[in-house]
Amino acid sequence: SLSLSLSLKNQSNLFQKQSIERRRIEEKQSEMGILMMIMGLLVILVSLCSALLRWNQMRYTKNGLPPGTMGWPIFGETTEFLKQGPNFMRNQRLRYGSFFKSHLLGCPTLVSMDSEINRYILKNESKGLVPGYPQSMLDILGTCNMAAVHGSSHRLMRGSLLSLISSTMMRDHILPKVDHFMRSYLGQWNELENIDIQDKTKHMAFLSSLTQIAGDLKKPLVEEFKNAFFKLVVGTLSVPIDLPGTNYRCGIQARKNIDRLLRELMQERRDSGETFTDMLGYLMKKED
Repeated sequence: SLSLSLSLKNQSNLFQKQSIERRRIEEKQSEMGILMMIMGLLVILVSLCSALLRWNQMRYTKNGLPPGTMGWPIFGETTEFLKQGPNFMRNQRLRYGSFFKSHLLGCPTLVSMDSEINRYILKNESKGLVPGYPQSMLDILGTCNMAAVHGSSHRLMRGSLLSLISSTMMRDHILPKVDHFMRSYLGQWNELENIDIQDKTKHMAFLSSLTQIAGDLKKPLVEEFKNAFFKLVVGTLSVPIDLPGTNYRCGIQARKNIDRLLRELMQERRDSGETFTDMLGYLMKKED
């Protein structure tokens, strides 16, 4: 009876050991299966990315086009362009020369860094050669902004703008205002321990321009203009994908906010009946 009990106990222990060993083998096989699946997915992903890059490059490989790379479909080389800035252009110029192709901000692009080619294009606008701008910039600023129009329309708009900054206007109005603003703004830096020159200079340029255009505005209104303007600038240098939260959508909304603020300011001035000597006042007078 005792020997039978020991035999059954040994068999039970052996069975438990075999079960544990079997589970370990199954777990290892399962881990290997998952690892092989992950490796397979990585291989497929790398192959797919390589195929997409090659396909996008072949789409724009045509006779007459300059050398260059097109990057990913839709996004192109926008990420590298925005991250590297001038270094991106410098590197592309070293690789492909002063005239190369790329895919920036959602559209195929020919980039010219050659002064002779640029001069030729600017002198032959009437012959169909015109400089292009990103689609996001055209969508946000509008197709009738001065940078987007060409030929006679551009000359007319430029003439109207230059009439606001004639030599007499510069001497008697603009330069004294700029000088006063700069002295006042720079004087505020004495109270700061640390100064971010790039950030402060950017804000100073904006505030100085806003003062010339719309005079001395109340601080809350200035902040509204400033926030909307910087969002608009970021939006013009983004991929034109109109989804909530994207820089493009924020840029479009910022343009609407600026339009609203300007209309409200113009209506307020009309209701006041006062005469204003800034650029906005001059344009309103000319419109009337």
